[in-house]
Amino acid sequence: MTDSAAAAAAVSATAAAAAAATAAAAPVAAAATNVAFVAPSAPNVTFAPPSDAAPPSDAAPPSGAAPPAEGVWADVVGQPAVVAELSAVAAAAASGSGGMTHAWLFTGPPGSGRSVAARAFAAALQCTRPDRGPPGCGHCHDCRTVLAGTHPDVRNIVPEGLSISVAEMRALVQAASRRPVAGRWQIVVIEDADRLTEGASNALLKVVEEPPARTVFLLCAPSDHPDDVSVTIRSRCRLVGLRTPPAPAIADVLHRRDGVDASTAQWAASVCGGHVGRARRLAIDAEARARREAVLNVPRALRASVDVLSAADALVAAAETEARTQTEARDGAERTELETALGKGGTGRGIAAATRGIATAVRDLERRQKSRATRTQRDSLDRALVDLAGFYRDALAVSLGARVPLTHPDRAPDIRAAAAALSPEAVLRRLEAVLACRQAIELNVKPRIAVEALITVLHHG
Repeated sequence: MTDSAAAAAAVSATAAAAAAATAAAAPVAAAATNVAFVAPSAPNVTFAPPSDAAPPSDAAPPSGAAPPAEGVWADVVGQPAVVAELSAVAAAAASGSGGMTHAWLFTGPPGSGRSVAARAFAAALQCTRPDRGPPGCGHCHDCRTVLAGTHPDVRNIVPEGLSISVAEMRALVQAASRRPVAGRWQIVVIEDADRLTEGASNALLKVVEEPPARTVFLLCAPSDHPDDVSVTIRSRCRLVGLRTPPAPAIADVLHRRDGVDASTAQWAASVCGGHVGRARRLAIDAEARARREAVLNVPRALRASVDVLSAADALVAAAETEARTQTEARDGAERTELETALGKGGTGRGIAAATRGIATAVRDLERRQKSRATRTQRDSLDRALVDLAGFYRDALAVSLGARVPLTHPDRAPDIRAAAAALSPEAVLRRLEAVLACRQAIELNVKPRIAVEALITVLHHG
């Protein structure tokens, strides 16, 4: 189960609780009409970035954020308990006063900063502390190279495709079994460990059960559920649980680290759903803001049945365009680099033999690139579905009079209109349809078919 599935599980819990509240409020809900929600002036849905796509500028400046952590922990947002725990472990490991756990599992909701915390911990373990302060100074050579991804004894595994294969894991395990050459530890950081195939999990389990003396594995996954990480691997790991960062902490890091003005940082933090990376994209990328606006216009743009297919087509096409934009230039550069490395275009003796294997290598590269493009498209479409789920969650909360913060506070008028036009049961059906669509796409249903089924439910209820 990926980050998407973990987020779906969290929203499912909200839906279940809301269903119980809806049943209790049945006498009142019976009077509500189950009509389609259509704003009188709803524009046609479009995914072209408007020229004036920009966040509101009247938000208050970031306030209420805790003092930022220092050194390598500066980018671990809103996790003071985790920083304190990992800092103490790194200090004990550096002084030799405590035993070192050789396998760690970082879990937390999407955007909580699991991989950021894991890399910061790796840097603290390798820190040489030139000022003799606590590990993780952020200034020594080891800290800087770990955070930059260039330390010879720290390997960062970031899966770009749909899964991590057994061949990749075996090669990684073999490399990680060597003694460190520059630092204190051989450290392997595996982001999205929930993408391990069964064979890859078994290969990792063997080395986790009997780890080399100076090797540490840092795994990152949405949760410790067996669908994310196998029970046998989980049982051999020390768990580190991260929480959803509070909005003031996210606004503070955007303002302090990324130079975003205070009002924009506050707005992005309030609408990102606790996802630090999403907040940064919304704050600095006009196209990301435009895509979000277009997605949130979908519920009020479905005037007639003919709008269903056009809205579904626009939603999927936007995801395909975003994926193509992100991968095309990189794919071409990778192919050119590979062909050059294998001798294509060269002259002289032995070139024919050297270039004989180019076709096979290029096919392997194209297979990996196709898997990466599929993952990128799914991630883009899932972000849109998360926004839709948040909209209907907000409408359900307003309909039931729940005193909870809105996921999309800047769309409060549309949310109140939807809550007034639809019964709580109708809103809940639409929320469940969004979650079902996310699950269907994760199970390899063609995105266009899954989204068309979703938009039909959004229109007809």
